[in-house]
Amino acid sequence: MTMDEVTAQQEQGSPPSPWRSSRFRLFFTARSTSLLADGMLMVSLTTAVLGAGYGAAGVGYALAAWMAPIVLLVLFGGVLADRFTPQVMMVGADVVRMVAMLALAVLLIATDIRLWQIMALLALSGAATAMFQPGLASLVPQVAEDIQRANALLRISEAICTLLGPGVAGLLVAYWDVAGSFVVIAAAYALSALGLAPLRRLSTAKDESDDPMWQRLATGWHEFRSRSWLWGVIAVWAVYGLFVFGPALPLGAALLTEQHGAGGYGWIASADGAGTIIGGLLGMRVRPRRPLVAGACAMFFFALNPLAPALGWSFTVTALTGVVAGCGFAFWGVMWATSVQSHIPLAVLSRVSAYDVAGSIMVIPLGRALAGPAADAFGADRVLLFSSVMGIALIGVMLAVPAIRALGRSPKEASEQSEASPKDSSKETPVAVADA
Repeated sequence: MTMDEVTAQQEQGSPPSPWRSSRFRLFFTARSTSLLADGMLMVSLTTAVLGAGYGAAGVGYALAAWMAPIVLLVLFGGVLADRFTPQVMMVGADVVRMVAMLALAVLLIATDIRLWQIMALLALSGAATAMFQPGLASLVPQVAEDIQRANALLRISEAICTLLGPGVAGLLVAYWDVAGSFVVIAAAYALSALGLAPLRRLSTAKDESDDPMWQRLATGWHEFRSRSWLWGVIAVWAVYGLFVFGPALPLGAALLTEQHGAGGYGWIASADGAGTIIGGLLGMRVRPRRPLVAGACAMFFFALNPLAPALGWSFTVTALTGVVAGCGFAFWGVMWATSVQSHIPLAVLSRVSAYDVAGSIMVIPLGRALAGPAADAFGADRVLLFSSVMGIALIGVMLAVPAIRALGRSPKEASEQSEASPKDSSKETPVAVADA
């Protein structure tokens, strides 16, 4: 890729900064507060379940109760977001999540809380998250002209909140009370709802048809499968989640803690977060003509994440690889989100985004569940080494798909490239690595 390709935007001039839009500032604030709440939730939940005497198994059940509705309902969340507008669905979801967290706080204060009560409220919160998530992609193009820079800023916010959330929850639990931490989480969701509420006045392309739910789902599926670059990436990503994302976190955390201690692992995780921030900053500046190619090339570096603990590298080298891996992952995220939001019609963007979310996350829990037995059978280091090799191979498969390689920054560019090279479009073939 030439320097001219990487800096194509300089030829056309940059759109105005997202910060100049009051709509984006509201959206950014709302998204940041909800991300902070999400980051706090795991620490607060773990402390509450363990404090109630339900042990590690109880934590697993509670997390499953939260995750299962997201996987099962996110497609319906996309349909409803296109039907009633993302703004309405996201504000309603934040209100439901706020109520669920307040109910948890009250139960922790007033009674001997039961595990089924925790699971029920977390399932409610998970269902609300499924209604919230698909609308995110649809709002970005409406609140910012510079979609790429907006996504980069949101990625930076996500990295910072992921770093701060657990620490804030830990401080609240240590110096106040676990119930108090849930009150703060509820307040964060309330702030998110307040930030999103004024955006209801945005003109949105609502789906005004009288089609039944299944037909609306089918329309979203048609839009999804009609774009080989889109389903090609998600097919590869599903396999990536099984073999790379799934094992990398639990086995990587165990090996890094064993090699460098709990404190060392914390610093390495922080280095990864710092890399994510750097990747977001790069995403604000670098504007490649072919975003998916540039993003996929950056994702090659993520293979360092499982490789470092597998080979037992020193603390310094491992921390540096964390920075590089986090940077690559964040840059890919910016390129991917920008591509989806630039090429999918707004009227169906929430539904298509829902298929994106579902395909991306549904296999990761299986990968994590299989990581332990695989480590017992072959050794954690060998499993992570295999993950690293698979990470490189799968990104190579992604880059081998003509439609992914050819996708430009806008639908107009994609059309021009298709007309200029008809052979590529006629030879597009499905990615054979996944039937997720």
